[in-house]
Amino acid sequence: MLSASALLQLHDKLTAEWHTLPPAMDCGSVPVENEHQDAETIFLAQVAQQHRANFDLWHTEDEARTPGATDAALADVKRRIDVTNQLRNDRAENLDCLLLTWLAQRSLPNPAAALHSESPGLMIDRLSIQALKIYHTREEAERTGAPSGHAERNKDRLATLEEQRADLAACLDALWRESLAGAKRFKIYRQLKMYNDPSLNPSIYRKGM
Repeated sequence: MLSASALLQLHDKLTAEWHTLPPAMDCGSVPVENEHQDAETIFLAQVAQQHRANFDLWHTEDEARTPGATDAALADVKRRIDVTNQLRNDRAENLDCLLLTWLAQRSLPNPAAALHSESPGLMIDRLSIQALKIYHTREEAERTGAPSGHAERNKDRLATLEEQRADLAACLDALWRESLAGAKRFKIYRQLKMYNDPSLNPSIYRKGM
């Protein structure tokens, strides 16, 4: 059901694909699950959709750093960042829901097992961001016309990022193995974001007073 190597391959494949498509088409390659697919295929489709949210968030945040951006443009970017970040977190939570549903059908996780502090969904979110960092760092390491030392610096950064991603992937696989063996358990950790909720963010609800 859960394989870190399959996730890394999917993240890298989609990251490369999405960077080659024009903006009007770049959502077309997000896998969509349907009721006739097996649980693993459905899960990977959800992984892809969560990764898409991180991909969009990364590039929307880049827009906010564009020199000369107007106040109106920055306000629009900020609103899109809030919406996309909420989607990113919702989809990470959904990954945990899918995994826990699959485990519950097998009387797992073991309620007496040690609780892991981070859920698989949150770890997958971190792996998604690492995939984006690796892609863009590799771009910089290979950029023609860059200043002296730029390529070497980014090759060092790339090696660090790849090592960190491999470590995290191994930890994810270990958590899943131990969950299946009944030695570890995890829970959904709700992000409970307040800034997008009109009833919880005073900057929003006070406007209506």
